[in-house]
Amino acid sequence: MGPDQTVELIRRLLIEAMLLSAPLLLSACLISLLVSLAQTLTGVQEQTLTAVPRLMVVFAVTMVTLPWMIHRAIEYSSRLLHDFHRYLG
Repeated sequence: MGPDQTVELIRRLLIEAMLLSAPLLLSACLISLLVSLAQTLTGVQEQTLTAVPRLMVVFAVTMVTLPWMIHRAIEYSSRLLHDFHRYLG
C-alpha cells in the first residue's frame, strides 16, 4: 500500500467520522446556545440548567439518527472490506 492509498483511506475515514458525529455535535451546540441565551436574558446562572437539556437533546437526536448512523457505518465497513485486496499489495 502506497502513501497515496493510505492518505485516501484516512481521508475517507475522517469524512465518515465527521458525517456520523455532525448531527450530535450540531444539536449540542444549538441547544447550548439557546440555553445560554435564555440564561443571559433571565439572569439565571444555574450550571445544571445547561447540562440537562443538552443531554436530553443529544439522546433524542441519537435515537432519531441511529438507524442512519448504523447504515452508514455498515456501508463504509462493507466497502472497506470489499476493497481490502487493493490495500494488501
